[in-house]
Amino acid sequence: MMNELAGTRSAFAGRTGTDYIKAIELYPGIELSYLTLTTDNLAVNHAALDHILEINYCHSGRIGWKMWNGNSVYLGRHDFSLHTLKACADSVISLPNGSYKGLTISIDLRTLTDNPPEILSGTDITGKFLYDKFCKDRPLTSFAGNGQTERIFSAFYSQPEQFRLPYQKIKVLELLLYLGGLKADTKSRLTEYQSEQIEIIHEIHEQLTEHMEQRFTIEELSKQYLMNPTTLKAMFKSVYGTSIAAHMKEHRMEQAAKLLRETSLSIAEIAGRVGYDSQSRFTAAFKEYCGKLPKDYRNN
Repeated sequence: MMNELAGTRSAFAGRTGTDYIKAIELYPGIELSYLTLTTDNLAVNHAALDHILEINYCHSGRIGWKMWNGNSVYLGRHDFSLHTLKACADSVISLPNGSYKGLTISIDLRTLTDNPPEILSGTDITGKFLYDKFCKDRPLTSFAGNGQTERIFSAFYSQPEQFRLPYQKIKVLELLLYLGGLKADTKSRLTEYQSEQIEIIHEIHEQLTEHMEQRFTIEELSKQYLMNPTTLKAMFKSVYGTSIAAHMKEHRMEQAAKLLRETSLSIAEIAGRVGYDSQSRFTAAFKEYCGKLPKDYRNN
């Protein structure tokens, strides 16, 4: 049973840009592990076990899964998902913003039913209950985080070492109790998209980042890629976590900072390369983002 719980961890073992903190057994059949990823488009291959449930929580960064059914879903900061190892047996993980840090709670649903933690005895929270509620009719269920879930998940990170394991044991039970009362059809569920649609969003992102000297409007992109403007904006935010304008401003400022550090281009030239036709507007935007004027940033 422990080897089965290690299925996903073994899929990551030895991969460049992957860091798994050793799994911690909290209760029979329930393990906790922490994951850091910096490698994009990471293929995951492991046994398709329908009785092993994974709860994934995004602590920082952003992560996406392209599932075997052709759908893709993305988790941003504080979001979480539930799925069995069958759902992600042959999937591809992407990192839209370059990195991901989170935790995974692996649950053997059979063990949870047959040998639940004492505090759950007599409740409806069994392995079968969790499977029927979150996995029976869909390969993956994901939710936007809220104040209650963040209080639960943040405790997995914020405790002194001597209190960490007791808190982990308490919080995993609190999470299961929360899931017991959560409506699976709640409006806080994250949207899944067809992978073909996601590929279009990636193409748009590539076009925007490779041509930062240009300014593309939503209407122009919508016509070019034959996508409804509202859908385009919603999908971009789902994948990258922010609006197109906010996301591109961050890219422009990072590129400007790099050019200030590594080249002798004038500030006016740098402004033009990152899409500003006015040096004064660029200077104001850069100071707002970096806290310094471009010339001071370069001198320092």
